[in-house]
Amino acid sequence: MSEEILINVTPPETRVAVIENGVLQELIIERVRQKGLVGNIYKGEVCRVLPGMQAAFVDIGLEKAAFLHLSDFSSKELAERASENIEHYLKEGQKLVVQVTKDPLGNKGARLTTDISIPSRYQVYMPYAGNSGVSQRIECESERTRLRACIEAYQQKHQVPGGFIARTAAECVEDVILYSDMTFLHKLWESILEKSSKAKVKTLIHEDLPLSIRTLRDLYKDGIEKIRVDSKETFLRLVEFAETFVPEIVSVIEHYSGERPVFDIYNVEDEISKALDRKVKLKSGGHLVFDQTESMTTVDVNTGGYVGGRNLEETIFKTNLEAAQTISRQLRLRNLGGIIIIDFIDMQSEDHKKQVLQALQRNLDKDHAKTKITEVSALGLVEMTRKRTRESLEHILCEPCSTCGGRGVLKTAESICLEIFREIIRVVRQYNVQQILVLASEQVVEMLLDEEADMLAELEMFLKVGIKIRAEAEYNQEHYDVVLL
Repeated sequence: MSEEILINVTPPETRVAVIENGVLQELIIERVRQKGLVGNIYKGEVCRVLPGMQAAFVDIGLEKAAFLHLSDFSSKELAERASENIEHYLKEGQKLVVQVTKDPLGNKGARLTTDISIPSRYQVYMPYAGNSGVSQRIECESERTRLRACIEAYQQKHQVPGGFIARTAAECVEDVILYSDMTFLHKLWESILEKSSKAKVKTLIHEDLPLSIRTLRDLYKDGIEKIRVDSKETFLRLVEFAETFVPEIVSVIEHYSGERPVFDIYNVEDEISKALDRKVKLKSGGHLVFDQTESMTTVDVNTGGYVGGRNLEETIFKTNLEAAQTISRQLRLRNLGGIIIIDFIDMQSEDHKKQVLQALQRNLDKDHAKTKITEVSALGLVEMTRKRTRESLEHILCEPCSTCGGRGVLKTAESICLEIFREIIRVVRQYNVQQILVLASEQVVEMLLDEEADMLAELEMFLKVGIKIRAEAEYNQEHYDVVLL
């Protein structure tokens, strides 16, 4: 499997595309005005404690107060106090160091934790953790044992508190490199502590790396053939970072200076446009329909025009298998998180249901975000969750429609005509008027003067008023005014 990473820089925006076998799998966008806060460390002040929710709101200097739940406290604090009452940990006005784990989403403020974690290329340092560990993606037991021994030896020798997690990239990396990585993280944490002791409240103490460098730290893995960057300045910054921390990948980083935009190599722009559509076509002729709401995302699977199977059950099975692969890719690409309900086409065979779930899980295993899938419910639905740490692609690139207000539908011209008739009757009965002017969109005016012309004439005779009609080019289909003359 060939993999590439494309980095497109258009100040003030950076976009990273992950390509597998020539197909876009994941897109991360960071804008200066919308820069993600996940990983940032702040010195905050408790502004409200909520005993009923076992949580608190903490002011960290953002527009909205951030949310801190008792379950997000460090294991060290929970073990020391051994209490399930938030009031035993926090009080209003208290100062504390916190880290953002989820960006503000919609009307919700950022989510916080006191269990600080600082990532590098090979390790994650957690100064308040009670133990260390190894990434679950490292399956070789002997390698897991070696990494644990390496971490324990380093901590015992240097008396470093807390714990380290060996990341997937640490597999088969020499001990001396891992020691250097842990030393860097420990020194960085000491500098953060020093800053926090001097910093004013509600201020940023430590900011995570920019997206382009985080790409090297978090997304690079063995097997990635190229990292193409279309900005010379960003390219030099990446090479400098790689030479210091991951010299083995310097040869992979490439400055793209072609005449075509870097995203055009794999038609990334077209894929982004498709990822904003509700409907996603399947190669078999079926299609998926994505509906994103505030509480959950639903995915409906349809056979559409596919009739290629030998029988109906086989047709449904093949459509669902293809859908499982496409859904996992679309979830990554659209960055959909939270609760996700998938309505696969009903299958009679238990073996087919099992195979579709296995296909979905197999494809989701490639996802960087944590996912969890349930069995097929009695109603034929698959419920799953995907960890959400930043806004979805739709929320980053789009805004609610100014015409429909985000509903996705408009009242028909006929419905508006009938509303206008009812409004005219209400106004005439309430006020003593001789003439009325109706201002409406061109579509509605056209219907009033054509299909509804007879009704309009009857209304004038019945109410004994003159009704004038005028089209307003700037009015949308639902907008109208009834003016007294």
